[in-house]
Amino acid sequence: MTMQTATPGRAAAEARYPELALYVDGQWTQGSGARREPVLNPATGQVLGEVPLAERADLDAAVAAAGRGFALWRDLPVERRTAILRRAADLLRAQANEIGRVMTLEEGKPHGEATGEVTRVATLLDWDAEEGRRAYGRIIPTGPGETLTVTRAPVGPVAAFTPWNFPAGGPMRKIAAALAAGCSIVIKASEETPGTANLLVRAFEEAGLPAGVLNLVFGVPSEVSEHLIAAPEIRFVAFTGSVPVGKHLAGLAAAAMKPTIMELGGHAPVIVCEDVDPAEAARSCARGKFVNAGQVCTSPSRFYVHESGYDTFVDVFAEAAAAVRVGDGLAPGVMMGPLANPRRRAAVDAMVTDARARGARVLTGGEVPDGPGYFYPPTVLVDVPEDAAILREEPFGPLAPILPFSDLDEAISRANALPYGLAAYGFTHRADLAARLARAFEAGILSINHVGGSVPQAPSGGVKESGHGREGGSEGLEGYLVTKRVAHRMQI
Repeated sequence: MTMQTATPGRAAAEARYPELALYVDGQWTQGSGARREPVLNPATGQVLGEVPLAERADLDAAVAAAGRGFALWRDLPVERRTAILRRAADLLRAQANEIGRVMTLEEGKPHGEATGEVTRVATLLDWDAEEGRRAYGRIIPTGPGETLTVTRAPVGPVAAFTPWNFPAGGPMRKIAAALAAGCSIVIKASEETPGTANLLVRAFEEAGLPAGVLNLVFGVPSEVSEHLIAAPEIRFVAFTGSVPVGKHLAGLAAAAMKPTIMELGGHAPVIVCEDVDPAEAARSCARGKFVNAGQVCTSPSRFYVHESGYDTFVDVFAEAAAAVRVGDGLAPGVMMGPLANPRRRAAVDAMVTDARARGARVLTGGEVPDGPGYFYPPTVLVDVPEDAAILREEPFGPLAPILPFSDLDEAISRANALPYGLAAYGFTHRADLAARLARAFEAGILSINHVGGSVPQAPSGGVKESGHGREGGSEGLEGYLVTKRVAHRMQI
């Protein structure tokens, strides 16, 4: 692992970290209490600022504001709603470099990745805004004197909860869909990456979004989720995060008969068939594996390679991993930043320790480096036994276990053996094998011959314990809309 340190401008960059606040009913506020939580720079461990934590009174105010905001936003002509959302998207594009800089400071990913994330969420917002214009119903033929129609209406105020790994992408998936559908929203973004969330909301404020339509809070996660989900005004719950937390929140929502979208964890298998160039496939997989230091729910995380190309794949992948330049995300040439927090690094290192103890070999990486920050090198493992934690639990880090297979049915069985079902990847140039993999993989997001991420125009979401519901595409608004059947007889 080669380390790249920060430029001398680092101190000046940290000095420009935004002042953090809650946003409730169109007003920025420090909240009604005194509780604060430090925000750390994962590349240095230094404190960037303090985020205020909401008290019950702040949450109640946000829910009440969302109720008023919904009544206003729902009835605003769709052309006006769309114009405001498109204006916010334009502002985000104009500010992408600055928002990306703040994202790098608080989450760690390289500045280029962060800026690209902001640009993508602007595109997502544009897409959802246009989908909101096309939330059509239909007319069902009946007979003379009666009209039977199906209409779509916004479900109501939304409570949303997002993690730290995509500080712009996570919140925007919820915000864009809710607002495009005509809903208001109270969103609890991550306390570890609040600066990015603040800047996203400021773009909506500057675009002219009415007060109460979008409310941003931070707080103790269990306190906030339990209070918001139970609030009678909240009609829908959207969550991205771990499987255990998702199950808990889904249970809270079910107790109140509230629908949900749950985008939960994954452990994405990759199957590399014998007909492809293993070196080409290895380079493609390595590029995808180390995006955001592997802290991606859809990150490729178990590599099953046909035995005919296994040795070549391993050699090329390990070489690519060793060449990754790791360091401060604001330094030039950095390809991978630190892990987002110390608990993430400890969990990743524990998986490597467990695999080693069970007989796995580490070809590159696998050691916590000296120095400040929460860095961990790209790590490639072979001879990993099936009972190792890294093959059973979501690694959520820059770890790549590579395993051979001789029979495709065997590889598919191993790929589907876990309770996860978010993403899966296959490499083959044969149309019949591509169709076979697409049919057999138990996952909601499938990619052939690449390990690319989500796109606004197509749905993303999981099956099995990776969740339910979809975000993106025309399907992305479905959870935020209710269907009404209206039978109208002309005479009584």
